Amino acid sequence: MNRHRAARAAGALAAPLLLYLFPQAVLAHQLSERYEAPLPLIAYVLGAALAVAMSFLFVMVRKSPTPPPAGRPAPQIGLPHHVPGWLRYGLQAVGLIAWLWIVAQTFVGGSGDGDVASLFLWVYGWVGLALISALIGPMWTWLNPFATIHQLLSAVANRIGIHGGEPAEYPERLGRWPAIAGFVVVIWVELVFRIAGGQPLGLFMIAYTFVAVAGMAYFGRDTWLAQGETFSVWFEVLGRLAPLAVDDAPEDAIVVRRPFAAGVLVAPWTRDELVLVALATGAIIFDGLSQTQIYFDTFVVSGSLGADPILRDSITAAVFLGGIVFVVLAVSQELTVRAVAAGLLPVAVGYLIAHYLTFLLVDGQRIIIALNDPLLRGDNLLPGNWGFYQTISFIPTSILWTIQLAAVVGGHIVGAWAGHSVLTQDEGPALVEGRSAILRQLPLAILMVALTSLTLWSLGQAVIVTAPAS
Repeated sequence: MNRHRAARAAGALAAPLLLYLFPQAVLAHQLSERYEAPLPLIAYVLGAALAVAMSFLFVMVRKSPTPPPAGRPAPQIGLPHHVPGWLRYGLQAVGLIAWLWIVAQTFVGGSGDGDVASLFLWVYGWVGLALISALIGPMWTWLNPFATIHQLLSAVANRIGIHGGEPAEYPERLGRWPAIAGFVVVIWVELVFRIAGGQPLGLFMIAYTFVAVAGMAYFGRDTWLAQGETFSVWFEVLGRLAPLAVDDAPEDAIVVRRPFAAGVLVAPWTRDELVLVALATGAIIFDGLSQTQIYFDTFVVSGSLGADPILRDSITAAVFLGGIVFVVLAVSQELTVRAVAAGLLPVAVGYLIAHYLTFLLVDGQRIIIALNDPLLRGDNLLPGNWGFYQTISFIPTSILWTIQLAAVVGGHIVGAWAGHSVLTQDEGPALVEGRSAILRQLPLAILMVALTSLTLWSLGQAVIVTAPAS
């Protein structure tokens, strides 16, 4: 190992820790009211950073268990369960109805709080389904409207005598990069173009549907869903944490139970998947940073990157996300791709909970408004006073702040355990114990501590709200 290279990487990763010296928090990100914490923000940041650092120290110095002898079969982690047809077809119907509802509002609907494009795509999809995929199981496998549309179109084509040839062979060199390219587009739609909902978001979904269906038609449904369809790939990666997983082909409708995060330890973890997790982690952090007073003063008020907000945010997002990916890949050179990816995925899920739980719980209530006025034309279909429903935050702000803190720190602690466990699998206990091994894993530990500090700092800053496109 090149100790000088490791030291340089550790020094570079330590720089973000200096951010805790910036001004005190005044409003937690995604919280709707001011919350005066009993301790200064710096106490939370340093305490959380210390907890993450200590968790790394504990897993690195503990004696790793002896791996099972070669050739011994893997232990049974749970009996397979058949997913009943009513559940699978019900999920397919829900996904298709949601897709059709967005299309209807896009072309013949109005605007308002009952906008289902933002509700189904951002609130229930990008956040809700991501959390379900990570914490419960593979709901998207059957909910996916793009796969359902392809299935229906294929059935109609066969019915009228149109039979396509054999699907094209998917180039192995592409890996999952098409899905990652789509992921970057979605990040830009959310964080740079700030398309929060309405007709623009509906049109984006329709355009993406054409791309997804075309990919399935050209390369084959299962191949494109596994390699090129952004949401299927992202939710599958998240699902490596979940206690329920699809066994074999989705058409077999078999799921197996397993210990939480067991999938993270056995996944092959390719470099493109590591980049995907790094982008997701960086995007959540950037979303928080881009709403802070420091970002507003540095890039918006000063006009240092020009007056065009799309150009400004494109530059800052590209630099920040590119930096995160570069650092993560550099750390993976010191360890292994599998170890860093396994360690970073729980971190991304922790950030997802911390940044967007309030968004899901509060904005998710807008489904009542949408049901009352499905096409946003002033209808009042629900009885009583449901037509005047107002979304509320029913969880006290102090509890939400506690959940945010626990999610960030907990994600890093699980990540420390997962990363070290995978490294032990890859290189054996003898190679990941001792002083030299601790020094080798130091860049990953510093990365985790730096991300913890940066995220908690951003969560505790004033939120600057800019008007999104609609």
